[in-house]
Amino acid sequence: MDGLDLDVLVGKLDVTRKVRLLTGATGWRTHAEPDIGLRSIVVSDGPIGVRGQGWDERSTSLALPSPTALAATWDVDLVRRLGRLLAAEARRKGVDVLLAPTLNLHRSPFAGRHFECYSEDPLLTARIGAAYITGVQGGGVAATAKHYVANDSETERMTLNADVDERTLHEVYLVPFEAAVEAGVWVVMSAYNGVNGATMSESPLLEEPLKGSWGFDGLVVSDWGAVRSTNAALAAQDLAMPGPESPWNDLAAAVESGEVPESALDLKVERLLRLAARVGALNGTTATKPEVEAPRELLREAVAAATVLLRNDGALPLSPGAKVAVLGPNAATARIQGGGSAGVYPESVVSFVDGLKEVTEVVHTTGVRLADRPAPLTTANARHPHLDEPGVLARLLDADGAELTAEHRLLGRVLEIPLVDGAHAVEVHGKLAVDVDGEWRLSIAGFGRLTLDVDGVRVVDEDVPLDTDDPAVIHLTPPYRHADVRLEAGTTVELVARRELRKDTGTATVLAADPPRLSEADELALAVELARACDVAVVVVGTTDEIESEGFDRTSLALPGRQDDLVRAVLAVNDRTIVVVNSGGPVELPWRDEVAAVLLTWFPGQEAGHGLADVLFGVREPGGRLPTTWAADQEDLPVSNVVPEGGVLRYEEGLHIGYGAWRRAEREPAYWFGHGLGYTTWAYEQVTATAAGVKVRLRNTGERVGREVVQVYVTRPDSEVERPERRLVGWAVATAAPGATVEVDVEVPERAYQHWTPEGWVTEPGGFTLLVGPSAGDTPLTIGERSPRVAE
Repeated sequence: MDGLDLDVLVGKLDVTRKVRLLTGATGWRTHAEPDIGLRSIVVSDGPIGVRGQGWDERSTSLALPSPTALAATWDVDLVRRLGRLLAAEARRKGVDVLLAPTLNLHRSPFAGRHFECYSEDPLLTARIGAAYITGVQGGGVAATAKHYVANDSETERMTLNADVDERTLHEVYLVPFEAAVEAGVWVVMSAYNGVNGATMSESPLLEEPLKGSWGFDGLVVSDWGAVRSTNAALAAQDLAMPGPESPWNDLAAAVESGEVPESALDLKVERLLRLAARVGALNGTTATKPEVEAPRELLREAVAAATVLLRNDGALPLSPGAKVAVLGPNAATARIQGGGSAGVYPESVVSFVDGLKEVTEVVHTTGVRLADRPAPLTTANARHPHLDEPGVLARLLDADGAELTAEHRLLGRVLEIPLVDGAHAVEVHGKLAVDVDGEWRLSIAGFGRLTLDVDGVRVVDEDVPLDTDDPAVIHLTPPYRHADVRLEAGTTVELVARRELRKDTGTATVLAADPPRLSEADELALAVELARACDVAVVVVGTTDEIESEGFDRTSLALPGRQDDLVRAVLAVNDRTIVVVNSGGPVELPWRDEVAAVLLTWFPGQEAGHGLADVLFGVREPGGRLPTTWAADQEDLPVSNVVPEGGVLRYEEGLHIGYGAWRRAEREPAYWFGHGLGYTTWAYEQVTATAAGVKVRLRNTGERVGREVVQVYVTRPDSEVERPERRLVGWAVATAAPGATVEVDVEVPERAYQHWTPEGWVTEPGGFTLLVGPSAGDTPLTIGERSPRVAE
């Protein structure tokens, strides 16, 4: 930005043009201002990929593992490289700002957006988030630290008031955002919710600590629709999205009346121009265009690095040539991402079945069925009614049914379609190839009047009123209406779905078709027979879009459907049963101590099958360690409440979330934060103090080269200040050959010993103890300090 005088540029604008710049031009762009050399800034949702402007399945994206999976790597260098890959994707799609990472915490496993957040621990979240930010911004694309702050659950997320004490805010929930500012983040997104009485777009927390003591010099953008009034202009909120309509359209009148000083607008416009300069959207600046070699290999590496081996009785890694039964509802159709605004249309997907088929003999069946959302038409089962090409016809119609626009789309799930004057309805029309005899479930989704015709016969005609203001529901997951119709295999039927367009109901329209299935008993029996005839059974269990998604919280940690029954039935006929858990957050695993091995893949992105095959056959070691504690039973959870009472969600647990809450409650989870096995074993031998922290010596006691995540926690049982029983303060990665000894240095920053007071950060006099080990529940080494620093 050398040579640019932003004050001068701001001074060239009158109030009307300043106001115009402070609300988006569309849902995904800001306004341009050619007189000062400003082009439009383009934004896109993240964090697992760069979808681009809007929702269009014809615009595909590389799909990374979910954020929780990235945190499970505990590998800042890998995350930084993945961030640079996202920057390259952003530039390929003409995007300047990526709306990620999400830096909210895993306060409760019931949180619906758990998969989109990194961890229950503030430090792990902070360091992984900072690495993501430096990777993205190193490629010249802005990252966005969101959702500032205490936006940790979905129930009443648009309006809830989070009641959080100041110390907890500073020591827990603000920590990742402070690290993001230290990493140089260019954009921060204010959340929908309020904190301690003030909605976040109007919160004093935007000024202090964000822009005050932290020194954030970037732009504060609202979450979509989170600016509710011109009052936000008096706060440190800078940009209202989306546009072109927002409460800030009235800011010129507010300035004229003296309600809002023009100087407040000047500061906001200056920050917008600074962002424009950083991303190359202002004359005199240039947009960086990074390149990344072998992106799919990087994504494959990330899958293995994130995979957590929770249990292994010696069954893994598998020997070459094993015949494998790959079973479960997520085996052939892996769930690679969570639901909601973070979704992308992947360029390609390697399922678990397909990945394993490339390296060994595989047989497959689902074994059980899950009650998931209906399956939209795809290029595999539908054709355009006039072109006879794979896909569907999507049209805008006027009130008389005349065609206004027409598009050839690839999926029956049409979330966005450009509106034109006179548009009255959206129509999705496709020819379904029927491959199974029996009762098919045909479905349409949307708001307003919905109709569905099958070969000219109307089977659905219903009015669906708008009953929510949540944009995730309106634009991504509108309600379905169904009809069961008997169809004959070998025939083709014409399906026509129409939805009426009404104010504030979006354009999302879905046409879906689900074939009849085997009975539950027959499906389970087939899976058992395949498992009996194979050397190894790999059972893939997991969740669905109806369980883990933006817009709502979970009510149960149990696996949906009869997946637990499937695991037990397969285990009864094959003692080499390996369970692969394909979920974004914790689920109950009641059979975990009975099966041969348990692997957690999270939502692994498009290279799911390749990454799993690498791990199962020992090409790569499972590198993941848990970024959040897993309960054996949801009744044991020490922190579970996500439902506000009277609009208020009270963070009554204070500082004690995650493993700290478990230790405070003196309860034993199924798996502690930090837990994860590799294909070797380790002995922790010694810890010594250094000027910067500690040095840890450990030895590889196994038969393979391995990687270990050495974790350091601080504790002070005799403290006169309330503290979590232990808190992560640093980690390092050790790699060693069989029998070899290795030493790693772990830096322990001064902040590790401090606590927040109204006067700022202070250190309690006296000694602290550091605990060292492979998880929050296993710390075999300890070292005491009389002060927070040893002499050099």
